[in-house]
Amino acid sequence: MPSPFPGMNPYLELPSLWHEFHSRLIVAISDALTPYLQPKYYVAVETRTYLDDEDTQLLVGIPDAVVLSASNSPVAQPTTTATQTRPKQIRLPMQVEVKERYLEVREVGTHQVITVIEVLSPKNKRKGEGRTAYEKKRQRVLGSLSHLVEIDLLRENTPMPMIGVEETSDYRIIVSRATTRPMADLYEFQLREPIPNFSLPLKSDDPELAVDLQTILLGVYDRGSYQFRIDYHQPVPPPKLSAADQQWIDELLAAIRGG
Repeated sequence: MPSPFPGMNPYLELPSLWHEFHSRLIVAISDALTPYLQPKYYVAVETRTYLDDEDTQLLVGIPDAVVLSASNSPVAQPTTTATQTRPKQIRLPMQVEVKERYLEVREVGTHQVITVIEVLSPKNKRKGEGRTAYEKKRQRVLGSLSHLVEIDLLRENTPMPMIGVEETSDYRIIVSRATTRPMADLYEFQLREPIPNFSLPLKSDDPELAVDLQTILLGVYDRGSYQFRIDYHQPVPPPKLSAADQQWIDELLAAIRGG
């Protein structure tokens, strides 16, 4: 069964699915672009690493982040008859290493970074070290000669800073060309809409490449067997839907839910 949603599937935003989906999508974008970029360009998969406060909800499914929990071993009984206070098992806040992947379109031969492609993660959008690390990286790119493509397929939390834009869309793609900054192209789309194609800027003497992210995402959905892994009887993950969107989803999934 293909994805029942015309655009982004909000169930892929579940913490238990997102990290793997994010990794698959990064690789799928690279694979889709490569045939059209060769022989002048290649796509490199890079990794950003930082330490962040433990968040068990966001770290579900992340094998690189090892979270230590309190031991469940039985507590030894005291050998004396004196009254003793048994300690409670508690959990202390710890930092974990987080690795986030992104893409760089580079020129063959010079290895110059022409375009940076970022697919935002929940930690990029939530207040904390993850957002701070990403915003610093974003500013470095915006201050460089490289283009930036920023893909936000997450409804929850605060979008990246934009001037003069009302936060009305569920999802967004930003294309920032080094030659036209601070102006950039914003592709806004809602839960009910297909993901729009966006333009991938390259060097000035090469035409921009139209990227069909919708087709790429549907391929990831199919290859990742998400049609068997998602329980569509469960509610859509946060944030809460409007009454109109909830009714639309209920009608969309009525056959799957058996009602």
